[in-house]
Amino acid sequence: MNHRTIIIGGGAVGLSLAWELARRDVQVTLLDRGEIGKATSWAAAGILPPANFESATDAIDQLRGLSHRMFPDWTGHLKQATGIDTGFRRCGGWYLANTPGERASMVGMTEYWREMNIHCEQIANQDVATREPYLADWFKRSPNASAWWTEDECQIRSPDYLKALTTACQKENVQLVPHTSVFDIDESDSRVKVSTTNSLTKESKHLETDSVVVCAGARTGLVAPMLRLQRALVPIRGQILLLKNDTPLFKGVVNVGHRYLVARDDGHTLVGSCEEEVGLQLGTTAEMLASLKEFALDLCPELSGADEVHAWSGLRPMTFDGFPIIGRVPENSNVYVASGHYRSGLHLSPATAVAMADLMLGRKPAISLDAFRVGKQQSPDKQP
Repeated sequence: MNHRTIIIGGGAVGLSLAWELARRDVQVTLLDRGEIGKATSWAAAGILPPANFESATDAIDQLRGLSHRMFPDWTGHLKQATGIDTGFRRCGGWYLANTPGERASMVGMTEYWREMNIHCEQIANQDVATREPYLADWFKRSPNASAWWTEDECQIRSPDYLKALTTACQKENVQLVPHTSVFDIDESDSRVKVSTTNSLTKESKHLETDSVVVCAGARTGLVAPMLRLQRALVPIRGQILLLKNDTPLFKGVVNVGHRYLVARDDGHTLVGSCEEEVGLQLGTTAEMLASLKEFALDLCPELSGADEVHAWSGLRPMTFDGFPIIGRVPENSNVYVASGHYRSGLHLSPATAVAMADLMLGRKPAISLDAFRVGKQQSPDKQP
């Protein structure tokens, strides 16, 4: 009989793991408290910063580098399996600085990238304006600005990526179960029992399986007391404004500190973002959206004529040390966690899926997962 597993959470990480395990002949059931693929991963802008697996020595850089290397083939296989273009593009990225703090940050970042053999070069302002004409006005008004270019920055269209993963999972016979919350996990005699409630019908069920993986993002610590992760993840809200022109205004992603403009092929421009500690509260605010629009129009006055299409928010799962949680729950043989990827859930999803699948099936992952172990994020005492 094939190994059976339940994955809790239908975001980029959970869907990627479900697809990977199903392709390895694991019988997968994926549960999500809402719609599959419609939460924080859907809300992400889809920026994939440059990375280099071959030169990475730090654990998080190795995970990011492996994912970055995998993405062209990963999305290619998704398109082949589903016919869905995920919007993966190697578009390059601009990093602009207009304050001493921003410049100092970029000098440090470029040195860090240089040590990992990631190409990033400072570009003269007039050359940036030539290559990206819609930034020319900003450089005229910002004589002290500086700009850097990295050719290996990529982007992906998050909703299409999640749609492709969902479709690929369906084709591999993954059972997708939306509107289902988990309130307890119990492991005994090498079996795992998962207690669930359907939010629409209010029906409760107790499911039995060989293993469980919790991929519930910012809500991971709320899934079951036995995880002892109630205080391990902090939800950080980000807001995004979507504008629409007839054609795209930029070739590369435009980054200024933690804010950015991402131009899609169809003329949409994503404007983000922010970092707000508001608990599990989703939603946008007029003040933040006004600030994002002011940022966008300052960089590119031509966006003043764009249509305001939509605005949304997501809750990024941040851990206390900035490292995701990937591995087996201590004192449990068949309960795992893959969560806490903060702003990098989409980017890290392929490598997380492959490494976790290897771990679950008794194979040695391509990278060590010790730095991401569950134990260091747990509360010291078991919860009642």
